[in-house]
Amino acid sequence: YFEGSTPGSTEGWTGGFVAGRPVGAIVIAGSTASNGSSQITGAGANVGSNNRAARNLYTADDHVYWSRGRQQLELGGWVQWVQSNDNLAQDQLGQASFATLATFLQGTVKTFTVVPAPTPLNWRSRLGAGYAEDTVKVTPALELRAGVRMETTSGWDEAHGRAGVYGFTGDVIDTTPVVGSAALRRNRARWLPEPRVGVAWSASARTAVRASFGLHHSLLDTLDYRLDQAAPFNTTYTYTGVPVAAPMSGKAGLISPSTVQPDLATPTVLAWTVRVEQQVGPATSLTVGYTGSHGYHQILSGDLNEPAYLVCGAGACGDGVAAGTIFYPTTVKANPAVSNTTSWFSSGSSAYDALEVEVRRNLRQGLQVRGNYTYAKNLDDGSAWNTSVSANTPAFVSVPGLPGLDWGRAATDVRHLAAISGSYDLPFRQAGAGTASLADRVLAGYTVASIVSLQTGFPFSPQLGYNPTGSGDTRNPVRPDRNAAFRGRVYGSGSTAERAAQFFNPDAFAAPAAGAVGNLGRDTLTGPGYADWDLSLAKTTRVSEAVRAEVRGEFFNVLNHTNLGTPNAVVFATGPTQGTAASREAAAVTSPTAGVITSAATSRQVQVSLKLLF
Repeated sequence: YFEGSTPGSTEGWTGGFVAGRPVGAIVIAGSTASNGSSQITGAGANVGSNNRAARNLYTADDHVYWSRGRQQLELGGWVQWVQSNDNLAQDQLGQASFATLATFLQGTVKTFTVVPAPTPLNWRSRLGAGYAEDTVKVTPALELRAGVRMETTSGWDEAHGRAGVYGFTGDVIDTTPVVGSAALRRNRARWLPEPRVGVAWSASARTAVRASFGLHHSLLDTLDYRLDQAAPFNTTYTYTGVPVAAPMSGKAGLISPSTVQPDLATPTVLAWTVRVEQQVGPATSLTVGYTGSHGYHQILSGDLNEPAYLVCGAGACGDGVAAGTIFYPTTVKANPAVSNTTSWFSSGSSAYDALEVEVRRNLRQGLQVRGNYTYAKNLDDGSAWNTSVSANTPAFVSVPGLPGLDWGRAATDVRHLAAISGSYDLPFRQAGAGTASLADRVLAGYTVASIVSLQTGFPFSPQLGYNPTGSGDTRNPVRPDRNAAFRGRVYGSGSTAERAAQFFNPDAFAAPAAGAVGNLGRDTLTGPGYADWDLSLAKTTRVSEAVRAEVRGEFFNVLNHTNLGTPNAVVFATGPTQGTAASREAAAVTSPTAGVITSAATSRQVQVSLKLLF
């Protein structure tokens, strides 16, 4: 349950966008996707205010094992019934987007989005899986394991026949949804086989090799999040160029469809691993491994009611527009009768490769240590179905018809990640409670533990606070151009305060020409890294034969190191856009908060606890 509110004193003199409700979300020169980037910090309530969801899961499973000699056979099955009773329509309080700080002060809303009459919906789905796995001990040193899993779902249905489904005539979205029970016109998850195989080989007394390969699916059981925004039961209206005092008066709002691809495919991943473990001492081992995967049918978010675009030839799109640029020659949407859509479609792909190294020293003479290092590359063309899931990356693909334009670093692409942990039992004897002296009880039973975490930063995408294509979609975070004339440092340097004041140089980027999509790749910049040292000291005292007392002091971020958050990604607040002659000739205005960091991770924290064990 999530509720939005504003102080009563504020409500008394401001009122809300919707009568009787708190002030909704306010965005100034930025993306209006949930928690999207803005030139300045957003205000008002979150777009997810007044949301409720009650999910019931009824699950049953069983397994059977059969062993004979060197072979073991396992069979199993799992079924689940999902009930999701929702009131998840977003923008119930309204969301106002202002083109610039000046238009905000003037009270002129560029785009206002609202669901004035939300309706709770009741979604149902049945999921199931069965598997068979055979394990054979080929030799004392070699074990093979092979099996197949089958998954299935009944689809995604509304219990009272209130699923609003938008269809497409050719590539053009229909004006009116079809209402029925099924949210998917074609269920492509009735039969999903998943073969898997693994091998374990003891190459010697000190060396072990393990490898595996498998196909995996992610059954779609959260489609309600998108379908709860669909007309006619949770109709989203969009108004443009309206006064902030009365954003829903004076002109009719267009319906903003919320859609799910009617024949949505199930996200699929092919994954493989190879690991070699080597014993290098009586209590020490070294493991080196490679992990890889390839995903397809991944879910992407986009606007499927954009104007037509073209790929420019040399000089074909006017001065300042390079050949190969994606260009929108018109602002007329594919279906002018409806507004921009928020749509999920299964056209995404991903790739992951990682080198993993682990050194482990098992408990010996009171000391145990474990160190891990991962060097990885994680690529995709869309990491988030919604920006609230991953705020450091755009939620929408730039051009839905060309998802490959967004192929790049995933939101979770951390190239270097290291962690070192250990504990040490201080070498003081702990005698029994009835025989220990006072000195033994005071000096014995101490354990020191520590964890050091180091990682490079998360990627993020420089964005524009406006949409140069003129498509009318303020949620679509079009990226800027690379500035070919820039020769300085992209990233700032100096003290922590200096880096927070300008983490990246906005001069490294240029505003695209009116109608053009920026040529900068997605997630091309890397945010601040992370370094943390946590420490704990525990004292265990035996009170009696059956009772022990443990006092623990824990120190988080011992060095009080400042771990900066992601910088403001909006580079230009305004610039040239497709539309009128004046808008096409408008000068680009750099955002004063471009590259500014206003958040940081937790500072040093200390906690003390007492625990009795009996």
